[in-house]
Amino acid sequence: MRYLCQDESRVGLKTETKRVVTTRGVQPVVRVAWKRQSFWLYGVVEPMSGWYFCLEYPKLCTQHFQEFLDAVSSQLGEDIALLQIDQAAAHLSDELKWPENIIPICQPPYCPQLNPIERFWLFVKSHIKGQVFHTQYELRDRLNDTFSQITSERVMSLTSYDFILEALFYAASL
Repeated sequence: MRYLCQDESRVGLKTETKRVVTTRGVQPVVRVAWKRQSFWLYGVVEPMSGWYFCLEYPKLCTQHFQEFLDAVSSQLGEDIALLQIDQAAAHLSDELKWPENIIPICQPPYCPQLNPIERFWLFVKSHIKGQVFHTQYELRDRLNDTFSQITSERVMSLTSYDFILEALFYAASL
């Protein structure tokens, strides 16, 4: 039995800004692009092992979530997984056909801080903050570079919340 955490994150050509340190009284100068082209990254992480899996889709909808679930199910093979999800409409649709090896667990509404993958997305986006991308291909290349450098140890350090690990160890001891 595996425990996975799932969520989506939108990324696009609009510059992700961050704080800039300057001398007192000096206004920072930062290049910013206001293009609105974007896409969604659907992802899943496993806090215990550091395994992660991501796919890109043009929008957030039930159909794409179904495709993502099927891909995750295929990645799991014979393993069975508990999948922590938020209560987005795409996740709770009656049109979804849950794969037999994935058991959904809904987190309370309006509590993104309970989902460890949120810290994973913050880490990924920290690598594109302050950068201007002229095309989505440039952005995808930068994201692919970022994903290729993420180790399982990094994923575990970002997503291993104490309360989750304690619950998993307790459940395993029963």
